Amino acid sequence: MAKYNITELKEKEAHYRTLVSPALMDEMKDKILNLIVMQKKYKDKNYSAKRLAEDLGTNTRYVSAVVNVRFHMNYTSFVNKFRIEEAMAILVDRRYQDLRIEEVSDMVGFANRQSFYASFYRILGMTPRAYRQQQMEQHPNAHSKKEKKKA
Repeated sequence: MAKYNITELKEKEAHYRTLVSPALMDEMKDKILNLIVMQKKYKDKNYSAKRLAEDLGTNTRYVSAVVNVRFHMNYTSFVNKFRIEEAMAILVDRRYQDLRIEEVSDMVGFANRQSFYASFYRILGMTPRAYRQQQMEQHPNAHSKKEKKKA
């Protein structure tokens, strides 16, 4: 007699995938990218999924559905990805080498240092400080081309 009642896990189609038609999803995806990336709304620490939905003239359920289906992540992870990408560039740019990590975090739109560190570590597997140090050691003359041109 079996001690455990084990049943096969069935893939369940998420309901949100059927909320929005594929054509509308593609259209909303383009609009989301325009707002978040091109207009750099990710830098606004108060730019929520609710505000994005308002800017798109829709609701947060539709925004969440599109972000989940088209980008394979939730809204917060989606926005944080662009914040971390920009932070990576700032951290290795010699023009910003005197900035504290907290200042970089603020520049790219994180509300607090803890969420910046957590997101950075989740994406890169290292802290922002370790990343900056590693990049500076690996590329000691990188990102200083403008300094050379001036000389």
